[in-house]
Amino acid sequence: MKPIRLMSGVLTVGFWTLMSRILGVVREVLILGLIGPGPVMDAFVAAFRLPNMFRRFFAEGAFNAAFVPMFSKKYEAGEDPLGFARDAMNGLALVLLALTALAMIFMPALVWATAGGFEGSERFDLTVGFGRVVFPYILFISLAALFSGALNATGHFAAAAAAPVLLNIFVIAAMGWAAFMGGDVVMALIWTVPLAGVAQLVLVWIAAERAGVRLRVARPRFTPDMRRLIVVAVPAALASGVMQINLLVGQQVASHFEKAVGWLYAADRLYQLPLGVVGIAVGIVLLPDLSRRLKAEDDTGAREAFSRAGEISMALTIPASVALVVIPLPLVSVLFQRGATSADDAAAMAIAVAIYGLGLPAFVLQKLLQPLFFAREDTRSPFRYAVWAMAVNAVLAIGLAQVIGWIAPAIATTVAGWVIVFLLARGGRRMGDVARFDARFRRRIWRICLAAVVMGVILWAAMLVIGPFLGMPGLRYIALIALICVGIVSYFATGQALGAFRLSEFKLALRRRR
Repeated sequence: MKPIRLMSGVLTVGFWTLMSRILGVVREVLILGLIGPGPVMDAFVAAFRLPNMFRRFFAEGAFNAAFVPMFSKKYEAGEDPLGFARDAMNGLALVLLALTALAMIFMPALVWATAGGFEGSERFDLTVGFGRVVFPYILFISLAALFSGALNATGHFAAAAAAPVLLNIFVIAAMGWAAFMGGDVVMALIWTVPLAGVAQLVLVWIAAERAGVRLRVARPRFTPDMRRLIVVAVPAALASGVMQINLLVGQQVASHFEKAVGWLYAADRLYQLPLGVVGIAVGIVLLPDLSRRLKAEDDTGAREAFSRAGEISMALTIPASVALVVIPLPLVSVLFQRGATSADDAAAMAIAVAIYGLGLPAFVLQKLLQPLFFAREDTRSPFRYAVWAMAVNAVLAIGLAQVIGWIAPAIATTVAGWVIVFLLARGGRRMGDVARFDARFRRRIWRICLAAVVMGVILWAAMLVIGPFLGMPGLRYIALIALICVGIVSYFATGQALGAFRLSEFKLALRRRR
């Protein structure tokens, strides 16, 4: 995959991920406005997290790390990739059907295991009922992930990247229509989730058909390839589970401090925006490309792809990180400070945003380094590194909470992110030059950092000038947009002048994407 084509793929996935994240914020605003905090919303959140938690095991964890490299290599070598994908689809469907049936039967136990504090209240019964409606979502979304992986492996990124947008569109439309018609908004929300899953599956299935990836339902077969897929997928699923444990530890610590869970959740939404747009996009595009190159023994091309992906991701991530550290309070106050959210709440969230901002490059680098292992079907090494990061996260989150309080989980998350990057980078040394950035990256990275620092200084000065307008109703949004535009213009102008990148490269990528 040439550099411009690689960048085009990243921009395609990044654009649709950005749309999904923006609509996700609109969805949350609508849920809070029409349902509001309370037992019903608590029950929905707990119920919706169940299929999403298992999705991270089956779809994002196991299949991104195991299925995509194997399919890519077979596709490159012409070794019956469609037969392999068909067997994987039918095997995955069988497992998911069994899991869904068990979850429907034992939903009370599942709710107790994940939200034990609900026991004895109306929230428990509501969550059980909601859970039985939304849990089949995992069947559709995991199969959609398989088709998305096949599309990404064949260089078709748009439909797979656009599919997640459908959930937010469906939920927003259903809740808005129910509210307009005076119907039951909660039931509209609950039943729309599995319907949106069906729509996502249909979208990527049709796109796969058009791309020549024609798969049909058949009896599952336990072939040697399926055995190999399981061997590779299980550690990847466990590694994803480790990340969920990290989140759980942080939430458990934060739950001992008033409002801390809400503060950290709001801060998480902000740093997840650049992480999703850049980190996830780079990982999705890079993995199949590396897999094909390694199958063809094209180490030079693999290093080129790895270096260009690193260049792209750092050119977009480092300025975002600086912005989160320099202007967290304007971002938080304009977006979240209203109604029950006070200025003190916004100040607390801003502290967490700044700490997460320090870890943002690490979170993106993790997405960049992991494909080096996954492309070689090595999922055990990232799993071991994730376990070490989990231990660091738990020790810091629990230990520091005794000293500095609620902010400890944010610090622990950031430090653990850099720990796993260090371990991944050290583990990648044994791969030779493929895992080392080339001379062009090394020339540009310090220029990228310098341009981001210059942007940070300009942002700070602009905040002092624009600051008074950030608190004025009606002008605060315009002021924030102006502040962000100042940052964007100053960064790209400085970066172009320093030779950190060429704007023509982004223009060519955008033209190719269109």
